Amino acid sequence: MKPVRIPTAGWLCLLLGMEIFTGAETGLGAEVKFPVPTPQSVVWTLDNVTSVSGQKPEVLGAPKVVGTAAGGPALLFNGQSDALVVPVNPLAGWKTFTVEVLFLPETNGPAAQRFFYIIDDRNGRAAMETHSADGRSWCLDTYLMSYQSGVTNYLTLRDATRLHPNGQWTWAALVYDGKKMSHYVNGVKELQGQVALQPMTNGSVFIGVRFDRTYWFKGCIKELRFTPAALKPEALQRAQKN
Repeated sequence: MKPVRIPTAGWLCLLLGMEIFTGAETGLGAEVKFPVPTPQSVVWTLDNVTSVSGQKPEVLGAPKVVGTAAGGPALLFNGQSDALVVPVNPLAGWKTFTVEVLFLPETNGPAAQRFFYIIDDRNGRAAMETHSADGRSWCLDTYLMSYQSGVTNYLTLRDATRLHPNGQWTWAALVYDGKKMSHYVNGVKELQGQVALQPMTNGSVFIGVRFDRTYWFKGCIKELRFTPAALKPEALQRAQKN
C-alpha cells in the first residue's frame, strides 16, 4: 500500500477536531468530535427606505426613519398606508427555517396587523401578525401554507390568551423544522403544530401589510432575520425589558 502523506496544516485541523481521553480501566481511547457549523442568518436592518440588504423595495405610503430605538434606527409605519415590498424571498428552497422580527406595535392600532408577510410564485405563504381586542395588548398569529400539484397544506397558530403589551420592543419568531411549525415571543414558545410543507419558491416580502394591501401595521420594525435552520429556543433573539 502506498503511504499517504498529510500536510502539517491537515494534521493541525485533525487534532483540533479530536478529543483525546484516558479511561481509568479501558486505557487510551480517542473520541473524534467535528464542530457543527452555525447556520448563517440573513439579516435585514430597516434604517432607510431605499435599500433592504441590497434590494430596492417598493415603498407604499411614507414609512419614516425614527431615531435611536433598541440600539439603532427603525422604520415607523402609520397603520393605514405605509409598507415596504422587497422583491425577494430569503426562504426560497429552504426545507427548514427560522424567521425573527424585532418590532414595536403602537397602541390603538388596527385589530389585525400583518407586520410580516411572504407570498411566493406558487402562492405559498408565510405570515406573522398581531391581533388585539383592546388596542393595548396583542397576541401573536402565525401562518404557513404551501401549494403544489393541486395540494394545499397550511397551519395557523394563535392563542388569544397569550397577551403582550403594546408599546414595547419584542422579538417574534416563526420556526419550521420540516415537520413541525412553532412560534415564539422573546424566545418563549407559545404554540406548535404539525404541517407538511413544500419549500417556498421565489417571491416577495411585505413588511407592514398583507400582500393585497390590507391589514396595515401601526408601529416600528427594526430588524428581520432569516436562518436556514430550525433554531433552538436558546438561539432565538430576545428583547430587553423596556
